[in-house]
Amino acid sequence: MSRTRGAAGPVGDDSAREQRPTPATLWRRVAALVYEALLLAALILIAGFLIAPLVSPGSGPGRRLLLPALPARVSEFCVLFAAGGWYYVWSWTGGRKTLPMKTWHMAIVDADGAPPHRRAALGRYIAWWIGPACALGAFVALRPTGLGAHAVWLVGLNYLWALVDPDRLFLHDRIAGTRLVRTG
Repeated sequence: MSRTRGAAGPVGDDSAREQRPTPATLWRRVAALVYEALLLAALILIAGFLIAPLVSPGSGPGRRLLLPALPARVSEFCVLFAAGGWYYVWSWTGGRKTLPMKTWHMAIVDADGAPPHRRAALGRYIAWWIGPACALGAFVALRPTGLGAHAVWLVGLNYLWALVDPDRLFLHDRIAGTRLVRTG
């Protein structure tokens, strides 16, 4: 099949440009992020409430609440991490969306404009943890100096990346090869 050239170039060039999704603006992504944080907090509270009886050491003398042992806290974090991963990977694949994405008319797509595969969605979720992991590491390293509280700004590392990224992508989107686009 031969392609004919018109005034604007090969046939199909204009239609390809029209079909390319419009990137979501930074303010729209941040607004959805705030909404997403509220839903994630609710998910963590519900999951934490359900597993609390399994990791709770009970109460101490004088009805004082005791902190669970380190293995129980690590186990609880792993369960919460897995619950968050399951929720987001399921929500981002197969053309599905989280509630904030529906509210703000956005979708996650891969480089071809299609919904991401499970591997890309899982990569995006894991890459999202770069900022919190850096903040936790910096807190532990700076705690003896009394400067540990200054590590909190690193939580936003993934989002601050959008200020220097040429396409204004968040760091986890850059790593996973995904982007947020407008759908309406």
